[in-house]
Amino acid sequence: MAVVMPGCLAVGGLEDERRAGYRRGMRLIFIHGTAAAGKFTVGRELARLTGLPLFHNHLVVDAVTAVFPFGTDPFIRLRESFWVQTFAEAAKADRSLIFTFQPEPTVSPGFPDQVREIVEGHDGSLFMVALDVSAAAQERRIGDPGRAKFGKLVSRDLLRELRESFDASMAAMPAPDLRIDTESCDPIDAATRIRDIAGL
Repeated sequence: MAVVMPGCLAVGGLEDERRAGYRRGMRLIFIHGTAAAGKFTVGRELARLTGLPLFHNHLVVDAVTAVFPFGTDPFIRLRESFWVQTFAEAAKADRSLIFTFQPEPTVSPGFPDQVREIVEGHDGSLFMVALDVSAAAQERRIGDPGRAKFGKLVSRDLLRELRESFDASMAAMPAPDLRIDTESCDPIDAATRIRDIAGL
């Protein structure tokens, strides 16, 4: 059962031994949420607070779509391969990092579990953070000009068309260690809470 804390977040129950495990080896802070939930903004603030590198979703998406259209078989294979190999090499090198990710239908359903296996297989630890946003706030944010910089979704009509599949993909994610409502929590406060609760 999640423990609701004052302010802007709810924390999932962590067993003492799992929490202790977060202090060993490579640390992967896995921030996920639907479109316009604030993943990049919170991740950037967390990187500033901790000095950890930010491996954000669109670094790989933009690189692969330069060659293959989004959602095609080569795109899907290359994107996931790039993610997985980066995590494996970082874990081998004991290199902690922040990763932002949007669950959506073109990603393998088992991807989060695969990431956990890779990280924990090299004595690292995974800390999962879910960012929540209401449909109304999502629609207000989606057209922000800054989103176009990384080729992000900016169309409200397309968002409405995809929302059901986005929500289903988000619901299928493993239970997070931490859940944050980004409407009631500004990015600096959210990043500070992630840092403190994850023990970074």
